[in-house]
Amino acid sequence: MIYDSHMDTPSQLLRLRNVDIDNKYGHVDFPKLTRGGVDGAFFALYTPPKTAPDAATRYALEMLSATYDAVERNSDLAAITFSPEEAANNRKDGLISIFIGMENGSPIQENLSLLRTFYRLGVSYVTLTHNGDNAIADAASEGKKWNGLSPFGRQVVAEMNQLGMMIDLSHASDKTFWDCIEASKAPVIASHSCCRSLCGHRRNLTDDMLKALGEKDGYVGINFYPAFLSDRFGADPREAALLDEAEKADQYWRLCPSDPERTEAWHKIQDRLKEEIWRPGVKEVVDHIDYAVKLAGIDHVGLGSDFDGICVGPEGLEDVSKIGAVAVEMRRRGYSEEDIEKVSGKNLMDVFQRIINCSELER
Repeated sequence: MIYDSHMDTPSQLLRLRNVDIDNKYGHVDFPKLTRGGVDGAFFALYTPPKTAPDAATRYALEMLSATYDAVERNSDLAAITFSPEEAANNRKDGLISIFIGMENGSPIQENLSLLRTFYRLGVSYVTLTHNGDNAIADAASEGKKWNGLSPFGRQVVAEMNQLGMMIDLSHASDKTFWDCIEASKAPVIASHSCCRSLCGHRRNLTDDMLKALGEKDGYVGINFYPAFLSDRFGADPREAALLDEAEKADQYWRLCPSDPERTEAWHKIQDRLKEEIWRPGVKEVVDHIDYAVKLAGIDHVGLGSDFDGICVGPEGLEDVSKIGAVAVEMRRRGYSEEDIEKVSGKNLMDVFQRIINCSELER
């Protein structure tokens, strides 16, 4: 089984990219999911950190609506999914399970009723922050507002425990991470993160964090973004300049995704990124899996690709149709088939079920 804990496809849907057909410049669409043998994925409702509260709520709802529409158009291939039990039934029926996550808790504003409403609409986890401190907690990129969780953030953690929602600590500051480890009565996850000892990016998890996730019966989904896999990515000044150009082209395209000239410029940059920049590959992804397994344990590591939220994938993992390459490399390194299945998806479904079970005990 293959279940991915983080894909940014909903924001792509709002940029008029069709997931019904094979798209060269999208990491995720239904044909690619099918070719990759993917049984399910969490589609994340990503809200940019500087979005005003009301605009953030509206934007999240627009992404959610676009996701529901896309799945409904392809009801012979996929289904919106609320639980591991539903996912198991979908797998028997040959359907891809589309779970919903929320990346950046800003759309709930400072209102637990909005959190509950998004939960009722299918949001199964909330990545508490993105690249900016918000009303819930401090982010890895800033970490200056609350010194970890805010008072409201502690209410959010308690309410998510009650509902059976997964608390996602990818993007959280180190202090926010430890506050949540202490405050949450249920396991917590990092849906799309890597290992800081292998790549020094502040978004990655320290050894102690990985150990704590394992001890709390949680989960880390290894991210495929080259900048989180290797410090070498973008280290060359010429490559760094191209990455900066790519970021600007992407932002420019987002302002008007239907403009053919902006689209063509963005596609040309994407082609150049694959051709002109050194990228880590499948080996480095499995290096991070190996490292996380040693510290967190084999039952607590999975895949959180960040596809459609990254400018370029690793060598050999350019889109989700190639995700099976991870299992091939794990097999080459001597992992058992049982352990490969755990990392490929079983661990994600298991932690989701454990969190649901904890909420039932709370009630």
